[in-house]
Amino acid sequence: MNTPSDTIPTFEQLGLDAPLVEALGALGYEEPTPIQRAALPPLIAGKDLLGIAATGTGKTAAFSLPLLQRLTPGQRAPFSTSALVLVPTRELAMQVAEAIHRYGQKMGVSVLPLYGGQPIGQQLRVLKRGVDVVVATPGRALDHLKRQSLLLDSLRTVVLDEADEMLDMGFAEDLEAILDATPQERQTALFSATLPPRIASIAERHLHSPVHVKIAKEKLPAGTGPRVRQVAYIVPRPFKAATLGRVLDVEAPTTAIVFCRTRTEVDELTVSLNGRGWRAQALHGGMDQSQRDRVLKQFKSHAVELLIATDVAARGLDIEKLSHVVNYDVPNAPEAYVHRIGRTGRAGREGVAITLAEPREHRLLRNIEKLTGQKIELATVPTVADLRARRLELVRASLREALVAGELDSYRSVVESLASEFDLVDVAAAAVKLLHDAQVDGQSEEEEEIPLVTPPSDKGPRAPRGPRSGERPAGPGTRPDAPRSAKRRAPPDASFDMARLFIGVGRQAGVRPSDLVGAIAGEAGVEGKRIGAIQIGDTYSLVEVPESLADQVIAALRQTTLRGRKAQVRRDRG
Repeated sequence: MNTPSDTIPTFEQLGLDAPLVEALGALGYEEPTPIQRAALPPLIAGKDLLGIAATGTGKTAAFSLPLLQRLTPGQRAPFSTSALVLVPTRELAMQVAEAIHRYGQKMGVSVLPLYGGQPIGQQLRVLKRGVDVVVATPGRALDHLKRQSLLLDSLRTVVLDEADEMLDMGFAEDLEAILDATPQERQTALFSATLPPRIASIAERHLHSPVHVKIAKEKLPAGTGPRVRQVAYIVPRPFKAATLGRVLDVEAPTTAIVFCRTRTEVDELTVSLNGRGWRAQALHGGMDQSQRDRVLKQFKSHAVELLIATDVAARGLDIEKLSHVVNYDVPNAPEAYVHRIGRTGRAGREGVAITLAEPREHRLLRNIEKLTGQKIELATVPTVADLRARRLELVRASLREALVAGELDSYRSVVESLASEFDLVDVAAAAVKLLHDAQVDGQSEEEEEIPLVTPPSDKGPRAPRGPRSGERPAGPGTRPDAPRSAKRRAPPDASFDMARLFIGVGRQAGVRPSDLVGAIAGEAGVEGKRIGAIQIGDTYSLVEVPESLADQVIAALRQTTLRGRKAQVRRDRG
């Protein structure tokens, strides 16, 4: 039986102050969700809370609104903060920071996301002014604590969001160290999708008489499978690698498995995708157990975005939060397809299954649809215009981060001088163009032309076939001869000799590839795409950088810390 709407309390009735209620109304919030109804009153009252609720239930507002209500914006000392929110990933840090900014914008609240890979110099400049709310990944928060560029003496509220995922990613020790550094009288809220013993143990040690809130998972009707959006692209084999790269650029998966038929295909496609800027690792039966374990650890810790695997190698893998599954080839057995895509869209989350099918494999898709009783959407390969739109969206996100971070006064004179001569919108558009051009520097907008293939109907004419006799088919790691009108794009830094640097910290210090890229980009001003191969050992790391910039990078890294440690940096002697 449905609950009458008039029995659901309003945000105001739950205890929220008028400015926050007004902000929620402006954002289109009509009524609180179950987790918000349960969590807002105790958190507003200052009590600790242990909340068990899945993603997508409204948790962010549930802890952000009470946190904002307890703040006095602007009363902050250098490097201090009143509230700290810990989250597992960069993407979630940006998402939560943006939400808190929107809720507290009229209050004048300052919010700063902290995560690895972001220039640390910019973070230090903002922290020096003091920040009302810091949203951070555990590794970067601990790094700033060790630098003493983040002080928690005046902290009033700490929130652990997606706590189970942070533990799965190996942040247990970091979380303990951060919580031990917070004042005893703080308010603590912990949110998790599940309550394993490790979460219960943290709650017992660090929460004081917490209120327990549990929101039951959404029950799916009997026979309902995972929430998976299934899409297929019909493309001739020589163009499959280019198509996959373009689809991934538009979809921007957080974690994805790409299934191939053979080991050779896995290795070639891994090289191809790394060449396009993705962090990809291979997984197949030709690897020993230690290699497999290392690859899986990197994938689960988000040091790697794409896992390129064969079915045999991926058998038994249990990766809970997988955003995308890609079938580089259509499985011959429909049951194999069902098993592959069942790895995404779990626990009520939405997932995406992408299949690249050759024209002759169209009937295999029909067989899969008959078995599953679900329609596979046939989509058109993204165009160069689609890629450009995606890049512009990334530019918009970068600009928004800069606006939130502040420190713009020294640039206002430039804008004001141009405003007397040009329209302000044109000035802003020119700035966007320069940022866009800088981000795609060296990348031609004229990508390889991929032929449009019209899928055949079951009784209609045949679709265009693949390459004619005498044409050289391109494997995953090669590109076919491009049409005359298309330009070949040189790989990044093809004109640079590379130098290999030795850095005296490694896996034992918690160093990850993102830490090295972020430090080199942020401290030495080297673009991420110009950084070459990265190898991390137990006590050291090796990084390739352009020869002409090697001395600059060495000097910069000697003046900074990695994971809170000073490190020896020199040219590698082999």
